[in-house]
Amino acid sequence: MAEKKVSLPAKLINGGVAGLVGVTCVFPIDLAKTRLQNQQGARVYNGMLDCLAKTIKMEGYFGMYRGAAVNLTLVTPEKAIKLAANDVFRQKLSKDGKLPLWGEILAGCGAGTCQVVVTTPMEMLKIQLQDAGRLAAQRTVTASAPAAGPTPSLVASQAAQPGTNAPPRASATRITLELLKTRGLRGLYKGAGATLMRDVPFSMIYFPLFANLNAVGRTEDRHSNPQERAPFLQSFVAGCTAGSVAAVAVTPLDVIKTRLQTLQKGEGEDSYRGIIDCTQRILKREGPTAFLKGATCRALVIAPLFGIAQGVYFLGIGEHVLGLLG
Repeated sequence: MAEKKVSLPAKLINGGVAGLVGVTCVFPIDLAKTRLQNQQGARVYNGMLDCLAKTIKMEGYFGMYRGAAVNLTLVTPEKAIKLAANDVFRQKLSKDGKLPLWGEILAGCGAGTCQVVVTTPMEMLKIQLQDAGRLAAQRTVTASAPAAGPTPSLVASQAAQPGTNAPPRASATRITLELLKTRGLRGLYKGAGATLMRDVPFSMIYFPLFANLNAVGRTEDRHSNPQERAPFLQSFVAGCTAGSVAAVAVTPLDVIKTRLQTLQKGEGEDSYRGIIDCTQRILKREGPTAFLKGATCRALVIAPLFGIAQGVYFLGIGEHVLGLLG
């Protein structure tokens, strides 16, 4: 049976709505992942649950959503580009409705490359806001030391108020303007190479794996685009499974990216000159297990994020919205 073509505007709406729903659900775990990955010196958190508990205690419930506004603003174009680009590449690479494995991998590679233009500045801003609470908590751990303190930066440019553990507040707008003023547009794209190294392999693993899992149980061509016929539950489970596998596989690259994009370092923490320098320093100082920091958090974030994304995408919300507007 001929498959119904989905318009590009509908794909963009589907991807955007999926991103908003997914990020809202899993953002606190993503915050824990960032803070755990950035721990080098003083050990503030002993795991994901400990990190979330201490975050709520020191910063309140909404402390778990620091940086969420940036994500919610930019995740719509980011997820829309990623999902729509993969879909477009799959259609272009298909011949007679069939897409070989190499075509699936190439389509995923193209999708991962396209999204970096939005992902890099989004991650750059989000990480500064997420990690500010960890730096404040670390300062309380080392409060008995002489009051030299870390050098002020774009995020922590003012000390916490006496008698309180509340971390200094900074907005994404302020960080953006300061980066543009001091470093130009390149400041927002710091770590773009590392982001590309993470997102391209992720997409090359995720999209082919998802497509094949989404086709399980059907005798029709497994390499044709199964979107129209896959039930919601199957799309959700396939998205969760493929997302968690891809997330764990690229966690070492995510650790490197997070370290490179973190502008403010805590006491005794390394700064890095690039991807190779970062890799060597982490290996020398923390050992190979450091590259798996936050792996569990990543799986718990990405699995439902992409499960929800694929489920909403295949429900065809974009088509319904366009139908109402048209």
